[in-house]
Amino acid sequence: MKRAIFLNRFFFPDHSATSQMVSALAFHLAESGKEVYVITSQQLYDNPQARLPALEVTRGVQIHRIASTQFGRSSLVGRALDYLSFYFSSWRSVLALATRGDIVIAMTDPPLLSLVAMRAAMQQGAYLVNWLQDVYPEVAIQLGVPFLKGPVRHVLSYLRDRSLRVAKANVVVGQRMAEQIISRGVSADRVKVIHNWSDDEQISPVANTKNPLRERWGLTDKFVVGYSGNLGRAHEFETLLAASERFRHNPHIVFLFIGGGHQLEELPRRVKQRGLDRTFQFIPYQDQANLKYSLGVPDVHWISLRPELEGLIVPSKFYGIAAAGRPMIAITAKDGEVARLIEQHQCGLIVEPGDVEGLEKAIILLATDDHRRAAMALGARAMLDAHFTSRGAFERWRHLLDSIGQAKG
Repeated sequence: MKRAIFLNRFFFPDHSATSQMVSALAFHLAESGKEVYVITSQQLYDNPQARLPALEVTRGVQIHRIASTQFGRSSLVGRALDYLSFYFSSWRSVLALATRGDIVIAMTDPPLLSLVAMRAAMQQGAYLVNWLQDVYPEVAIQLGVPFLKGPVRHVLSYLRDRSLRVAKANVVVGQRMAEQIISRGVSADRVKVIHNWSDDEQISPVANTKNPLRERWGLTDKFVVGYSGNLGRAHEFETLLAASERFRHNPHIVFLFIGGGHQLEELPRRVKQRGLDRTFQFIPYQDQANLKYSLGVPDVHWISLRPELEGLIVPSKFYGIAAAGRPMIAITAKDGEVARLIEQHQCGLIVEPGDVEGLEKAIILLATDDHRRAAMALGARAMLDAHFTSRGAFERWRHLLDSIGQAKG
């Protein structure tokens, strides 16, 4: 392998999901002797006004932070301008940095970054690898983003498909996503499933009695239904909010949210409107060093994915929950990627969106059946250790990149 050049809008020390993935892999490759570069923005996910250093070397990774507009996520127009400026700056940066035989690895933040990476890689004689955390423009179309209808949709899909077909490899994070990409005419031998991961060597199960955050947050004697991470447009909270009404007068049940995101601006307002303030707690993102404990606070985690987004997104928080050895309630399609894994490994329960009574029953079951909950917790960690460790993912990435680096033509 010659040099690896990663493209993603966010990188360490940012804590967003894609940043954590690309940062962990880049650091691992650098520490194993590879020459690694990252082209990223100067911003933080939750602070678009941040100005991180333009050039920096961290743990052997050479970080090139490029200039872009800083409107943030408050409006679609501002976000679009941020995307466009990042596209232009990243294209110029790849042209300046990449040489023949390098491997350019493009993630999907911002969406359709593969188009920019394709053009720049072709100009420089570099290899292209697309690392798909989600599939655009399909995600945006399903979420009702304006302007992505008719001719615009077809043009973007055509260009995106071309960037997938010319790539040496397209790494996807789930089997359903692989099926989606192959259905677009991409050769199956250029589609590789490498699941996301968590810091499973640092995150491990912690007993409630040994978790300092439960006492600090006043949850010592509570049954905690938790959510950790980004609560965005792809996630549905109406079912949970409706079910929480049924626990209004049960002081033992608490709904805990740790993180941020578009929906975590709306949810607290809705909670207050319904007079459920005593039933919910909202905590900001926790430092990486605290994840072992913050993920261990909930007795059960809930995760959510809108059914129409199956095959387009896989919630990466799934792996952190499994590392923490906690059972899950997944509010999603019963035939979805996460639902299949939960049922196969008996590490949680599935509730379809809108099934408020089903969610209520699931919470009561796990709150009252200690044996069942403990068995699911063991199943979650066993599943991760058998199939989804970070070491296993890193090894598959190394093998893939080495095989591309040794290829001819």
